[in-house]
This record gives sequence, structure tokens and C-alpha cells, in this order.
Amino acid sequence: MTKVPPHHALPTPQEDLSTVVESRTREWHFHIYFLIQSPIETAAALALRDAVLRLRRDGAFVAVPLHRVNKYPIGPHPAGSYEIWVPDSSFSDVYFYLASNRGNLSVLVHPLTSNQRRDHDARAGWLGKPWPIYLDDLPRDGPVPLQYPELGLGYSAPPKEDLSLEERRRRGAEVEALLASDPEAAPAPTSEI
Repeated sequence: MTKVPPHHALPTPQEDLSTVVESRTREWHFHIYFLIQSPIETAAALALRDAVLRLRRDGAFVAVPLHRVNKYPIGPHPAGSYEIWVPDSSFSDVYFYLASNRGNLSVLVHPLTSNQRRDHDARAGWLGKPWPIYLDDLPRDGPVPLQYPELGLGYSAPPKEDLSLEERRRRGAEVEALLASDPEAAPAPTSEI
């Protein structure tokens, strides 16, 4: 067991089902970074962007690159970059596509919530080598960004019949029962209710 010095508080993961379900993010950004001084990296980044646009057109996934390509540092981004907006319904497809096709490019992945600073820092992940991000000008609190509402996806998706908490618990119990005899699957801790 790892010993934690007494002056360090351990983070406590959220376990309340209702809170976890209600706080899910619905939209994501992928920022593709490239060295502007490198014609090879710039060409690779633009080729990847064009491929994403063609695949969106062909129905592989929903991903919307921002019209602008940043050919200089802008906002928190320290290099050439462009943004791709993705709704939660296409996240895994776009993530796998970029992970498989980014080459040597670095990709910052973050959720879109009301706290842009945390989204770009504590909630962010990287495909490839991380770059330093300039966080000082990002707001800590604000409205949840709403992008491309005409698509009816992400935060703009019409309300649908989401699974009730009881239905989620029932399905969770079914999964636990199915995995109970599988020695490779860790069992969930017993409830402390």
C-alpha cells in the first residue's frame, strides 16, 4: 500500500449515481497542434483535418473542425492548432480515429463545461506529447458552451427518455451477475448503504 504523507489530502472520487449521471459532459474538443515552422507538420495537420471533414461528410462520425486554422499561438494554445468539436455520441469514434491517424502530431482532448480552465487542465488528456497550455485567461466559471445547436447533438440534443436510476441499478446488477464467475473481472465492492 502506498503511504500518503498526512499533509496531502487524497481526492475522493464521486460515487453518487445521480450526481455522476447528471454531470456527464455532452461535448468535447480535440485540439490538433503543429509546429508552424515545420512545413511537414503543418501539411500533416491540414491533411488530418481534411480527412476528418471527408469522413464527417461520408457519415463515419460527427466532428466539426472550426473553420479557422490557427497559424500562430492563440488563447491558451502555444503553437499552430485547430479545434474539432465532437458530441458525446461520436466521442469514441473520433478519439480512436485521431489516436490511429495523428502520426507525430499532439492532440489535446478536453470536455466542454462551465469551467474552461479545469477543462483545459485537470480534465484534459493528450494523444502524443503534451504541450504547455496558457491557462491564465481561461474563465473558471461561465455558461456551458453551446456549439452547433443546429445539429441537435450534445447539449442541444432534444430531451430523451434517459434510463432511470433504478433501471441503471438493475442493469448494473445484471452486469455484476454475468461477470461473477469470470476470474479476470474485478467485482464491485459491496454497497455500504
